[in-house]
Amino acid sequence: MSTATDTFTGGGGAGLLDRERIIAKPGFNRWLVPPAALAIHLCIGMAYGFSVFWLPLTKSIGITASTTCADMTLISALFTTSCDWRVSDLGWIYTLFFVLLGSSAAIWGGWLEKAGPRKAGFVSAICWCGGIAVAAVGVMTHQLWLMWLGAGVIGGIGLGLGYISPVSTLIKWFPDRRGMATGMAIMGFGGGAMIGAPLADMLMNTFKSATSVGVWQTFFVMAAIYFVFMMGGAFGYRIPPAGWKPEGWTPPADKSVMITTRHVHLRDAHKTKQFWLIWAVLCLNVSAGIGVIGMASPMLQEIFAGSLLGLPDVKFSDLSPEQLTAIAAIAAGFTGLLSLFNIGGRFFWASLSDKIGRKNTYFTFFALGIVLYALAPWAAGLGSKILFVGMFCIILSMYGGGFATIPAYLADIFGTQFVGAIHGRLLTAWATAGIIGPVVVNYIREAQIAAGIPRAQVYDFTMYILAGMLALGFIANLFIRPLADKWFMSDAEVASLQAKTKAASAGPTGSFGIGTGGFDGKAAIAWAIVGLPILWGVWITLRKTFVLFG
Repeated sequence: MSTATDTFTGGGGAGLLDRERIIAKPGFNRWLVPPAALAIHLCIGMAYGFSVFWLPLTKSIGITASTTCADMTLISALFTTSCDWRVSDLGWIYTLFFVLLGSSAAIWGGWLEKAGPRKAGFVSAICWCGGIAVAAVGVMTHQLWLMWLGAGVIGGIGLGLGYISPVSTLIKWFPDRRGMATGMAIMGFGGGAMIGAPLADMLMNTFKSATSVGVWQTFFVMAAIYFVFMMGGAFGYRIPPAGWKPEGWTPPADKSVMITTRHVHLRDAHKTKQFWLIWAVLCLNVSAGIGVIGMASPMLQEIFAGSLLGLPDVKFSDLSPEQLTAIAAIAAGFTGLLSLFNIGGRFFWASLSDKIGRKNTYFTFFALGIVLYALAPWAAGLGSKILFVGMFCIILSMYGGGFATIPAYLADIFGTQFVGAIHGRLLTAWATAGIIGPVVVNYIREAQIAAGIPRAQVYDFTMYILAGMLALGFIANLFIRPLADKWFMSDAEVASLQAKTKAASAGPTGSFGIGTGGFDGKAAIAWAIVGLPILWGVWITLRKTFVLFG
């Protein structure tokens, strides 16, 4: 085609982005791959933190106060250049993020398996960072439709491709630690907002002036930073040669019947009842957890009200505007604490699943979750802030753990050949849960308030509904069984698919041990590059959390 194309095709051979180009050579350290995945996930995870821009953007014209237009509709908000946007208008970007994440992962998951993780990571960087840059132009020209298109649609496609880009690769690099490997990467998606939100706040404060709230400048700077990190991650990806195994590792002789050594083709996975049972397991676990995330701040404020300020007899409705502001700051610490457990749970539970099995891990999520949701009203009635907060920290750890464990669950049932693409299709469960969870919680809350229920008790019925969702998830998980032989590909078909990733000599790579291809100096540098921003984000979050118990 063009000269530009030849740059990435090597003038006729395997291009820089092609799957065949990134087959690891003997001696490659597999511990370099998780930092590459984290570099991408930490960037796209900022989707969780985009709400930090909403309030400044509601004053992008008025600067110090919103320039409101009483007759503005959602349609007119998309094109107005004289009225400031409302939070509800901007919030649609958040909805677009996760609708496009699920749909793009489902649509292009099969392409990813053929093209390889580097090409998928490259396209993800172009879409996510390019989408943020387009959104910056939308802020500059005050065109909301351009923000929707840039951040929401184009950026959302980048989210989907970036999210699933490392899944199949990590599972193949770590057959001995499938859960831990995917947990490390998906932990990054949960931690993206923990780093990105305070960074965005610092940048907006730097760029704001008498004529600007500093958002469009922040968008451009963050897009540039993310582009560098995501490109580093994409070009850091390598895939193992077909049939590769970690040095010194052999599959256990008493291998679980729940872990297959064969492979199901992408075209057949969704035809099995196991796919839809796992789909239900993820959807119900996420629906319950995402419902809590959406109401965490108001829930703490309305249940504990004046007791958060040392005034146990003051109800929420009796608080002054100054007191409401004070407890909102305390509730922000609660939200930050939940985010830490969400992140930590992704690594902890996914790693634990390597020991106890994926099915047992989900049984734990559902059984323990049912107990905690059912007892939450009791803890609230006791007025025990520590007990109540502790319960929801564990709940959010299992919410994050569910995301991180599901790729390994899929690999156990369907094999590793198409696990990335199958995972992409399964993420439609996330998009569905993103609607079910918040809608159930919000509508029940409004109905309870309309019925005259005291605000401290409006969440009781909601907790029981969410516990019921987890009970359904427990039943779905109970019915998951190994697949029948008819669903697996023949050895010849698998060999044909893996032919391009064969290597003459696999060589030793990636044992976890100094001097044997394990955690060497190069791996330490790679981990430091992604680890230092994570530590910074944790420190910022802990500082805010101290206010909760201060």
